[in-house]
Amino acid sequence: MTAPSQPFTAAAGTGNGGVLLWTVLPYVCLAVFVLGHIWRYRYDKFGWTTRSSQLHEGRLLRIGSPLFHFGILVVLLGHIGGLLVPKSWTETVGVSEHAYHVGAVVLGTIAGFATLAGLAVLIYRRRTVGPVFSATTRNDKAMYVSLTATIVLGLAATVAANVVGGGYDYRETISPWFRSLFYLQPDPALMTDAPVLFQLHALSALLLFAAWPFTRLVHMLTAPLGYLTRPYIVYRSRDTDLGTRPPRRGWERTGT
Repeated sequence: MTAPSQPFTAAAGTGNGGVLLWTVLPYVCLAVFVLGHIWRYRYDKFGWTTRSSQLHEGRLLRIGSPLFHFGILVVLLGHIGGLLVPKSWTETVGVSEHAYHVGAVVLGTIAGFATLAGLAVLIYRRRTVGPVFSATTRNDKAMYVSLTATIVLGLAATVAANVVGGGYDYRETISPWFRSLFYLQPDPALMTDAPVLFQLHALSALLLFAAWPFTRLVHMLTAPLGYLTRPYIVYRSRDTDLGTRPPRRGWERTGT
């Protein structure tokens, strides 16, 4: 992708509010996101977990968790492609803007509703299952509110602009603005011209990312690779009366 040539200044016609929202706030949220994860990993390694509640209830979890996780994965991949990949790149490989737009809207809407449905099931489970609700902290509740707001606003923006309305090409405004942040040449004027729902979705996402390091969402950035190489665990019984049944293979009694 080619970096824009405009200088590190607000575009003409952009007020201080636009610069604050679309230049200052993104960098503040990015700094909190990065430094917050470093702090969390250094001082709270044992808290870097989802605090699984599967032992308390499994039926609703088996429904809500796949819906949410697979849906959010598709949504995330769609955002990465739409925000980071310029329109010229997809056109170069033979994907027309119309084909890209139709595919993105259809797949994004389906994935968005699946994500929202899965999240609704998980929130219902957390509220109605006693032990799960007892283990829910204020931090968790705030995270669920922020996450739900971001998903609802994103889905509402997509439906309102591209299903109900006449269509909106965010790759002409929001995507260049997003990439301009990484060029260190932000152009807030691109966002001030975007529809309100898209602006609210972007703001809610920025705030969610700022809060991310301090919630259970940190587990998304980790993978249990250590399980592939760590030795197996041997369990031994302290009970001297083991009965007459012969032990299964691998569970033979070891000496003390």
